Amino acid sequence: MPTANNIVLRPRFKKEVLESNQVLLKAFEDAKIEQSNFIVTRLDNHVFIKFPKKVQRFWTPQLHLEIDEINDNSSLIYGLFGPNPTVWTMFMFFHFIIACLFIAFGIWAYSNWKLGNDFILQISIMILMIIIWIALYFAGSIGKASSKDEMHKLNDFMNRILEKKKS
Repeated sequence: MPTANNIVLRPRFKKEVLESNQVLLKAFEDAKIEQSNFIVTRLDNHVFIKFPKKVQRFWTPQLHLEIDEINDNSSLIYGLFGPNPTVWTMFMFFHFIIACLFIAFGIWAYSNWKLGNDFILQISIMILMIIIWIALYFAGSIGKASSKDEMHKLNDFMNRILEKKKS
């Protein structure tokens, strides 16, 4: 998997590995004990790779791997780079609130327009909601760009574990 573009532009990936999923899951569990640069957590066939709390920032990403068995000696790894789920939920909540406020003020502006009342305040607030949404978009883009090196570190760690299993 080329890391230069896929991680930055498409934080999801799929990779086939010629190894049993149980062997791969065991390798990630062993890595949890052998090193201290990453926190590795396993739940069934899901592996979560995170940075320790002391080095985490607001936008610090984590890597979620789902390792599914294809047959006895091959597996399919689905990977997803993303921020902490709490940060992601908060970010989506803000987007939802902005969208709801935009729609509510749009309905209020339309009602006032149909009734022949002044609707400048509602239109102004709708424009403000668009500006806030654009600011949220750029904040997310900046957060994603600032996490690029960390995403590469997570990807390199995953690849080291997978390479160790091949040799």
